[in-house]
Amino acid sequence: MIPASPPDSPAAASALLLDRVSHVYPSGVRALSDASLAIPTGMFGLLGPNGAGKSTLMRCIATLQTPTSGGIRFGDLDVLRQPESLRAMLGYLPQDFGVYPRVSAVDLLDHLAVLKGISQRGERREMVERLLRQVNLWDVRKRAVAGYSGGMRQRFGIAQALLGSPRLVIVDEPTAGLDPEERNRFNNLLAEIGQNVVVILSTHIVEDVADLCPRMAIIDRGEIVLHGAPPELVRGLAGKVWRRVIDHGDLARCQASHRVITHRFRSGRTVIHVLSEASPADGFEPVEPSLDDLYFATLAARRQGNPSPNAR
Repeated sequence: MIPASPPDSPAAASALLLDRVSHVYPSGVRALSDASLAIPTGMFGLLGPNGAGKSTLMRCIATLQTPTSGGIRFGDLDVLRQPESLRAMLGYLPQDFGVYPRVSAVDLLDHLAVLKGISQRGERREMVERLLRQVNLWDVRKRAVAGYSGGMRQRFGIAQALLGSPRLVIVDEPTAGLDPEERNRFNNLLAEIGQNVVVILSTHIVEDVADLCPRMAIIDRGEIVLHGAPPELVRGLAGKVWRRVIDHGDLARCQASHRVITHRFRSGRTVIHVLSEASPADGFEPVEPSLDDLYFATLAARRQGNPSPNAR
């Protein structure tokens, strides 16, 4: 496990700092356990399986719930003591968000801008038009948002998250359920936004993090397991990932005798990746590790009670 940066380290000067954040729900479920992260300006990927604690952590950062313990700072701002100040500079796209039926995109965004505190009509009109053009919805601005496709609704969600020029943007599972074209369009939009502000992308889709995020963390069972730059983390698996094509019926036997980290069914055969310090057996070939390999190897090691697979 790569330890999080302590508050007095150089990384602590980053825009967002989480210091040992924990959260226990009234039912007794511990959703977060001593989560510490330093998140700089730009795109940051929070990667983890469903139920790992991603949404709980995002809600704590967004001041929608108060963690049981720990601290959160955004620059000089103590987020837990000054939640209203954080909300004034926050854009948030939750995993699911509702819309008013039969209300057009332009009218709904204008209404949300009023709620955001943008009271000047001219300023609000210019902002609404600029954002709808930015997310490529201007031509359908008079259509009801409730009738938009999933991708269009997500792009509208980003438009509302950008009202008031936020310095911190949180998007929770934004591409789940989108078709490849909409997902690509949405990711390009996120990359554009992330050039100048902190954008936290919470997702279980490895490819989104690999494509967009120069920094990332893996969260599992409420704990930050690894964090850093994806290429540096992946390099820890160099020389340890091996590939072989097998009959699907041999998968269980290979899983019993090797540390199989991924398997994919292709053209009637199964391609497996195995984690090993040396060639596992005849028929295996070395491959360059990917973020997929790192992610699934990390989760597998956690399930088996082993240390991080890229620990040296």
